Amino acid sequence: MTANHDVDWDTEAVTFDDEPDHGLRDPEVRQAWADRLAAWLPPRPADVLDLGCGTGSLSLLAAERGHRVTGVDLSPAMVDRARTKLAGRAAAFLVGDAATPPVGEERFDVVLVRHVLWTLPDPERALRGWSALLRPGGRLVLIEGVWGTVSPVGISAERLTGLLAPLAEDVRVERLSDDARLWGREVEDERYAVIARP
Repeated sequence: MTANHDVDWDTEAVTFDDEPDHGLRDPEVRQAWADRLAAWLPPRPADVLDLGCGTGSLSLLAAERGHRVTGVDLSPAMVDRARTKLAGRAAAFLVGDAATPPVGEERFDVVLVRHVLWTLPDPERALRGWSALLRPGGRLVLIEGVWGTVSPVGISAERLTGLLAPLAEDVRVERLSDDARLWGREVEDERYAVIARP
């Protein structure tokens, strides 16, 4: 399945947070994501790389738990909004490609990616690169899904776990479709998180 690469994310940044699961403005939706992140991220303060960070909503939840966040997004407008949202926190935001983030030799305890992998032309290569950015004992937290019924887009949990098989010894899938609090409404498509430890 292919993504719509014609999206102008700088233009989308203006209204991006209007979606309940993007802006996390609704207290119940925000709390649902905060609870999930608390379970997925380490209990102690860690270095988290948020790829395709958008306006920084998940970055903010991670920072509020004491994690140090580096966010990367291709859209300068999204990065500007993320910087504003996390002003004064232990966070840095970079404009760059999530598939090959501009972080040099820096390594992280967590690589967090939400709804990005399915848009990339070579997800297998991206996963290899992201795994290489992890410190020993680190983890990938990948939030993905398959959306739409007429012409569905996304990446299935089955395909993603298959891509991770040669890269990670411990791969856990957590279904997210049945938790309406995460999305601000009931959803019927496939939504999930994969927590993978190389």
